[in-house]
Amino acid sequence: MFNTNDFKQYRHSLGFSSQQHFKEFLSAKDIKPRIDFAYIDSLNSRLCEIFKRINEIYYKPCNIESFLQNNLFNAFNLMKNNDILEKLNNQGRRKEEVYFSYLRGFLICEYFKEAICDIFNTDISQILHIGEDDFSSLETFKRTPKADLQIQNIRIEMQSGFQGINDIKEHKVREAKRNFIENNIQTLVIHFDIFNGQVAFVDISNIPSDDLNWITRQQMEGQSVFNIEQNYFKWLLKEKPPCLALL
Repeated sequence: MFNTNDFKQYRHSLGFSSQQHFKEFLSAKDIKPRIDFAYIDSLNSRLCEIFKRINEIYYKPCNIESFLQNNLFNAFNLMKNNDILEKLNNQGRRKEEVYFSYLRGFLICEYFKEAICDIFNTDISQILHIGEDDFSSLETFKRTPKADLQIQNIRIEMQSGFQGINDIKEHKVREAKRNFIENNIQTLVIHFDIFNGQVAFVDISNIPSDDLNWITRQQMEGQSVFNIEQNYFKWLLKEKPPCLALL
């Protein structure tokens, strides 16, 4: 009768004292694909093209070359130099694609800050960054449900959609509810539907669990999401945004 000692001796004869290392060897999980920086250069070029095109039709265009250098390329260099690219949670996708999706959302948040100032009738110095994404090291780089910005007692979750599917993830609503109950601070989702050129405003501080807009999205592995109905959309990107009082 064979026993565990026989199996251990077999693995040891092949040069493996650790079962986990042998499993990784047999499945080639110990071989990590290298980041394709030529591919990332192409993705960065596409990000540049996306925001240049938006800037051409936007009501308040910026110095787009300066914007891209300060936000896209500086963020990329920090992520590269601090080994964040290699450690991105790929969620079944290539790390380069995760990088592209993340940077695209990050740039949306930075690009539309001036519009947030107009909506809230405030100065950009009054907008606080409370998100937890920090490019200085892998340890401080986090993607969490915490909102991105805060103006006075309103937290702002900036999010974007690029395929015409506009949802809010359930964990963001749970975080907003918790923050409202514990700190009496509202959370406003400002959702940029880049595919259709419209922007929605959704207060997610107290969405009922039985709201009819809760759906199961099969494209997101059956996750429960809050679907943003058309009546939440109040701004076309080619026009000046409405002020907060009108929302």
